[in-house]
Amino acid sequence: MATAETLPAWIVLFLGVYAFAAAMGELRMPGTWKGMMHDLEQSPGMRYIAGIFTLALGATIYLVTPWRADDWLFVAVAVLGGLLTVEGILFLAAGERFVTLGKWMIASASEVWAGISAILGAGMIFVALSRLDTF
Repeated sequence: MATAETLPAWIVLFLGVYAFAAAMGELRMPGTWKGMMHDLEQSPGMRYIAGIFTLALGATIYLVTPWRADDWLFVAVAVLGGLLTVEGILFLAAGERFVTLGKWMIASASEVWAGISAILGAGMIFVALSRLDTF
């Protein structure tokens, strides 16, 4: 069970598992992320749901993470929660423009982004497991 001392590590662990699994899905079936962006571009309702979900997730991460300036992981997780909150606000306020930016970033390099996501996910998993004293 998570405690105040281990909460950021648990958050990073699950975000790392998410990033790695999403990357494996894209690498296994290239074009999935492009299709997802196309769906978001075509559906205001999906953009709204994505915005609400991202805003709620970011706010929750931000609010439950204690601020400890002497520990980089606590700071990084709180900042990540704040950035997710801003992303949710952007989805709600200017979703079509935000999705256009996302499509431009992915363009024809979805495998590159998936590789970056896999590396970051694996790194987050490693950091979290080392913080949780599993090694």
